[in-house]
Amino acid sequence: MIMTNVNTVPGKKIVEHFGIVQGSTVRAKHFGRDFMAGLKNLVGGELKGYTELLQDSRQEAMKRMEEQARQMGANAVVNIRFATSSVAQGAAELFAYGTAVRVE
Repeated sequence: MIMTNVNTVPGKKIVEHFGIVQGSTVRAKHFGRDFMAGLKNLVGGELKGYTELLQDSRQEAMKRMEEQARQMGANAVVNIRFATSSVAQGAAELFAYGTAVRVE
C-alpha cells in the first residue's frame, strides 16, 4: 500500500478513486507519564512519554486507515492528513484521513 501526503503518486497514474478513508484512535493520559511530564516541565526538555504515545497513536490511526482502503480495493492512499481533538478530560483522539485510490 502506497501512503503519501501529496495529491498524486509520482510516476503513477490514478486509475480509480474510492473516496475518503480514515482511521482514528482515542488515547487517555497515563498517570505515570503525567507525573514525569510535570517534573520535566520544571526543568525543560522533551516529554518522551508523550512523544511515544503520539507516535503509537499515529501508527494505529494509519494502520486502521490503510485497512479501510484495502477493503475498498485501493492500493494507495493520497493526500493523507492528521488531526487531533480533545474528547474528554485527559483523553484525545488522533485522526488520520486521506483519499483511497488505485494507481498503475
